[in-house]
Amino acid sequence: MLSTGLPQGAVPKLERPGPLRDRVYEALLELITTRALQPGQHLVESELAGHLGVSRQPVREALQRLNTEGWVDLRPAQGAFVHEPTDEEADQLLTVRTLLEAEAARLAAADAGSAGIAALEMLCAEGEKAVDADDVDAAVALNARFHAKIMELAGNAVLAELAGQVDRRVRWYYTPVARQRGHQSWIEHRALIAAIADRDQRRATELMREHTEHTRTSYHARQRS
Repeated sequence: MLSTGLPQGAVPKLERPGPLRDRVYEALLELITTRALQPGQHLVESELAGHLGVSRQPVREALQRLNTEGWVDLRPAQGAFVHEPTDEEADQLLTVRTLLEAEAARLAAADAGSAGIAALEMLCAEGEKAVDADDVDAAVALNARFHAKIMELAGNAVLAELAGQVDRRVRWYYTPVARQRGHQSWIEHRALIAAIADRDQRRATELMREHTEHTRTSYHARQRS
């Protein structure tokens, strides 16, 4: 067992075109956001390089970039570690998420057509199946797609760009509470779809605020348990 402790099959293949350092960065970021690499976990360059089938140089460059972006902590004489988010960091991020997504829900309710509603219904059905199967990774991915679809239906490019900047960090915080939120999260999604389909902007806004607040509360409850 390597000290990085990666689950078998967790390492993504570096098949996409582009500079190697960027592909290594994307692979490591995906491992962090899905929590295949846990907060506080020691990241050993040589072992990560072996996992990814690359030299240590692109791994070192990727870790430096991840450090700059707040995903990794570089400690003198100790090495690299996955960052452990503080309660304040989580609160700030999830508060911003609530503001962005509540506005997206309002705009989607004002303008979403039947095709958009059908797409949300399909994603919700898939998410419910993932929960039934206890497939946390699929549930997290479908949750992200559901919220991204609402953002798309909002039709505001600036809002979507801002949401995209926090999306991966939201996934990072949501993953450990996905099983706890379980079916309740998708019940709330169903209510959101109904409000959007009814073009009830006020209700859609309120439901999204409540929905994102439940995630924040669940995250902090997990931290205290």
